[in-house]
Amino acid sequence: MRRIETAFGTFLLVLTGVWFVSNPDVFQATTFIGLRGYMVQYTGVLAIGLMSLIMLLAVRPVLLSQRLGGLDKAYRLHKWLGITALALSIIHWIWRMAPKWASALGLYERGPRGPRPDEGTLHWGQSFFGAQRGLAESVGEWAFYIAVVLIIVALIKWIPYRWFAKTHTLLAPVYLVLVYHGVVLLDFANWATPVGYVMAGMLAVGTVCAIIVLTGRIGRDRKSGGEVTELNYFPQMRSLEIRIKTDGGWKGHRAGQFAFARFGTSDEIHPFTIASAWHKDDPRLTIIAKELGDYTKTLPDTLKSGDAVVLEGPYGTFTLDRKHARQIWISGGIGLTPFVAWLEALSEKPESFEIDFFQVAPECDAELMVSIESLASKAGVRLHQWRDAQDGFLTGEKLRGEVPEWKQAHVWFCGPSAFGLAIKNDLVAAGLNRRAFHQELFDFR
Repeated sequence: MRRIETAFGTFLLVLTGVWFVSNPDVFQATTFIGLRGYMVQYTGVLAIGLMSLIMLLAVRPVLLSQRLGGLDKAYRLHKWLGITALALSIIHWIWRMAPKWASALGLYERGPRGPRPDEGTLHWGQSFFGAQRGLAESVGEWAFYIAVVLIIVALIKWIPYRWFAKTHTLLAPVYLVLVYHGVVLLDFANWATPVGYVMAGMLAVGTVCAIIVLTGRIGRDRKSGGEVTELNYFPQMRSLEIRIKTDGGWKGHRAGQFAFARFGTSDEIHPFTIASAWHKDDPRLTIIAKELGDYTKTLPDTLKSGDAVVLEGPYGTFTLDRKHARQIWISGGIGLTPFVAWLEALSEKPESFEIDFFQVAPECDAELMVSIESLASKAGVRLHQWRDAQDGFLTGEKLRGEVPEWKQAHVWFCGPSAFGLAIKNDLVAAGLNRRAFHQELFDFR
């Protein structure tokens, strides 16, 4: 989390600093209208800058995602940027509409317009942008309204994922309209300043990424095919184990990574953690899909052996740690999937590690537990089957009681975010190094 917090704050501070360096006269504004002009420009630059970074993250850039701590962290940053861009866009709109509202309420009286500049003295670009101003304001306002609706749809969790996925793509053409709005309405003098250079770079990158989204080229170089070979349903966990034989396009993965998968003739693509290690001589992988939404609830009834699969990936940095000898693993519910892959990898290539694995769930299917117990035994991992009904909720205090050497361990958590945060806060407050707690944020909305 620290990486994305730093990236988020740094981006806003740098863009703010560049704008103020380019517009020092803002501190000399003495009238409401004068200040209003600067604030419209400032909030507009911040909003379109954030949207440009959102578009970059939307195409799942591998190197940037790795620097942020994984695609799960990049998507969390993507969400923060969307909320902040929404807030700044609303503030931008309020500043723009403020004189009209104040005038209607009798709080402000518009003065006469100042003299128009002589067309013959204007740069050709300034004349061109001036002619476009009315259209840019009009389409920008409508694009703002549409963007507000689309971002709100993305944030409301009870709206089905399939509708979110379809409507979210519409933000790409909306962004392109806002690029036109921003290019035309940015104060012309700013184009020859640092903020103009930064804006030009951000808009160029954002435009390329929007085109990638609109042409369906996201992750194109990381796509491969395969087919379903075996299905096992675990009723107690309401989860479906799907075994897939991949084609030659899948180049392998590290234990704990995830992939986007699309099954059969469906046009819906969803992220799933890979619950198996990779074997080059046997190109198969396993995912376990929990019934969390409308689409995943249909899989046990609609998916069948032989169905085609389109995979994209692998992604993620929540992978087996072979550096630290003392580890604690904690899974909550379906969060056990990366650890199953870790157990399989360790059972095939053992290490002299001391690992406690807390497999936490209200209940778990016997068939799945037999497999996990066997893998844990082969990997030399101490398995703690933690069941809420008999053991109570797992807390940091209980964990510390179970593992006396917890301060020397690196802790890896995958499961409900609130559960992980509670464990982390307890352990850090009790003396665990914050950097020794690792958590995957497997939430893409």
